[in-house]
Amino acid sequence: MIKPTKFRWVVLAIIFITYTINYADRTNIGIALPFIQNEFHINNFEAGAIASFFFLGYAISQIPAGVALGKLGLRAIVSLSIIGFSLFTFLIGTASSASMLKWFRLGLGLCEGPTPVGLTTTINNWFPIKEKSTAVGVYIASTMFAPIIVPTICVWIAMNLGWRWMFFLFAIPGVIMAIVWYFVIRTHPEESSHVNEAEVEYIKNGKLVSDKKTDEFVSMGLLDRIIRIKEVVKLETNWQVFKSGNLWGNTIAYFMMVSVLYGLMTWIPSYLVKEQGFSFTQMGFIAAAPWIGGLIGCLLGGWISDKLLNGRRKPTMLLTALSTCVMMVIMLNIPNNSTAVALSLFATGFLINIGWPAFTAYPMGLANSNVYPVAISLVNTGGNLGGFVSPMLAGALLDIFGNYGSVFAYFGIAALIGLVMILLIDEPVEKLPVAK
Repeated sequence: MIKPTKFRWVVLAIIFITYTINYADRTNIGIALPFIQNEFHINNFEAGAIASFFFLGYAISQIPAGVALGKLGLRAIVSLSIIGFSLFTFLIGTASSASMLKWFRLGLGLCEGPTPVGLTTTINNWFPIKEKSTAVGVYIASTMFAPIIVPTICVWIAMNLGWRWMFFLFAIPGVIMAIVWYFVIRTHPEESSHVNEAEVEYIKNGKLVSDKKTDEFVSMGLLDRIIRIKEVVKLETNWQVFKSGNLWGNTIAYFMMVSVLYGLMTWIPSYLVKEQGFSFTQMGFIAAAPWIGGLIGCLLGGWISDKLLNGRRKPTMLLTALSTCVMMVIMLNIPNNSTAVALSLFATGFLINIGWPAFTAYPMGLANSNVYPVAISLVNTGGNLGGFVSPMLAGALLDIFGNYGSVFAYFGIAALIGLVMILLIDEPVEKLPVAK
């Protein structure tokens, strides 16, 4: 018997590297903001707007990208997306005004938008159901890995070469990865010369086995009642996607949680320098703490959802929302101590991200593979509108109240609303067990 190849894990590694570059190119702005504010003499709201305009472009591009990928495949579209966001990363370094920075960030978002839709669609096509959340966990881990390495690299570049060189140098890896993606990745595993029939069969049989074993479903009693487990028929058309209450609930919850995540990502560096009084060098190290915790959290969360919870997505989502509320209360009362700050940020990152893979994996249980690109693009649109609103609103709160307490209170309220929305949606399964 021929052993199946394992090329899907190579594909996942490429996805990880690609999204690490994608995230590095969007998050380096947080390190650059203190330097930009000094050069262009702008207030906190304007600084937040520079960060926010990326998410406006990102949100606008999501649904068109989902429709295009569903019709045209992902090879060329994702490669062009990577080239585009690398170009705008470079252009940000040439900006001569705060207004120009906002427009370049908008362009960066428009070009980055198709990338996550393409990456999650690739995961959906290349992995059997029992491995999907684990694969999504690795994909999401890249969003935590980038902020771990970005602060120290960016601080060194800014201090030695100037803040503009962050963007000039960060543009290079994307060009390389666009070439790799185009020549290595295919929309479906059966189209790749690196995949044998045994692996294709494993991927497809994984789905069939999962479907056929629903009579072996194991009830989790009270937990299943809390998460509202329900038998569903998968969405098959784009119209059904846009009518799905569960999908809209997930989208609103994701909006709230992304508001917290990207708000933190934008303002934590400035918080550490201005509120806690750390040097730029200290900030570079401490600013990585939430993302180290996040890296561990999303890898663990994907595994828990697949293996321990038998594909249930809502439990880790609920844990993320509830624990984020708690951590924002802690951040409101944190002492001015580098160890306490670092540990609190680590815990915040870990708890926010333990449920993060489930927000992306949840639509995989609602939509079939043909309309999944549109389903995930809807969720991403909502999420990134949160990323658009949050940095600006947080900046406005800073200008009004002059401290970060109001910012963390806002994040806590957003997480609480997200918690309520997650409670209201169903946990989808294709078949519930027959009562005996």
